[in-house]
Amino acid sequence: MASNSMTSSITSAPLGLDALADIPHDDTPAIEIEIAGEELLGDEEADDAEGFGDNLAEYMDDGAMAQMAGDLDSDIDNDKQSRKEWEKAYVDGLKLLGLQIEERTEPWQGACGVFHPMITEAVVRFQAETITETFPAQGPVRTKLIGKDTPELQEAARRVQDDMNFELTEEMKEFRGEHERMLWSLPATGSAFKKVYYDPSLGRQVSMFVPAEDMLLPYGATDMDTCHRITHVMRKTKNEIIKLQQAGFYLDIELPDAPKDRTDIQKAKDKETGFSDLNDDRYTLLECHVDLDLEGYEDTEENEDGELVTTGKSCPHQCFRYYLMRQQL
Repeated sequence: MASNSMTSSITSAPLGLDALADIPHDDTPAIEIEIAGEELLGDEEADDAEGFGDNLAEYMDDGAMAQMAGDLDSDIDNDKQSRKEWEKAYVDGLKLLGLQIEERTEPWQGACGVFHPMITEAVVRFQAETITETFPAQGPVRTKLIGKDTPELQEAARRVQDDMNFELTEEMKEFRGEHERMLWSLPATGSAFKKVYYDPSLGRQVSMFVPAEDMLLPYGATDMDTCHRITHVMRKTKNEIIKLQQAGFYLDIELPDAPKDRTDIQKAKDKETGFSDLNDDRYTLLECHVDLDLEGYEDTEENEDGELVTTGKSCPHQCFRYYLMRQQL
């Protein structure tokens, strides 16, 4: 006997406009919408015009970009040097996780090379308890009303909660996995980061875990909101970079062969976990979020005489994306 079965997700899709249109509204007046717009630019003018969110690297002078890349490369080296002792402590701490059994000859041949997994047990317990608190079965998002509590606001809060839970559990399929990876790394290293951004190749928002060793901050930085330079060390395959070039996210430049660039932390991780990078052909990219006053894009304002003068502030209405690849500097 044949049987039909249907599976559904825990979090249902939010109620969209199409579904709302089927609900009868006898007393709801019709809505009239009038669109008023300006004359659009021609195709050639639109291609040459700079818009919000455009990659300013396509409009800037090559010499200015090369000079800025050299300055950033020097600053990033300084950021790395300022945390050398932290990296050494991190590498030594990986050995204490007890993931690898060493064959020792000191103090005698065949001496025990096993570390007690106490630290690993603590990390696993922290991860297990934290994931249940931050990602319950009902969904990770909860809404809270501030101010006057009305039925209308309660309904609006419920819709926002359902929509966000659907987005994080169904649309962003990597969210929970990356969140668990972060919770594993956080107690072991003391710092961990999540990066939420729009991925042009996937056409949606993504939430990715960034290990502490891949996030470079200048000495003296206390938080990321006021930090003047943040560098994310990314690793992408050639195919991923080409896709982003086709989408207009990266400059369309010729890619050289990817060099082998392994840090001491990566070597220690590979040794402890038993992995090897013999076939790793990914590129190492440095994504820099820097507070810069770009020449030609300064903020201006009118003075008492009605003249435009530069205020010296970085322009918030433009976006500059310039990604450094070590092999090209």
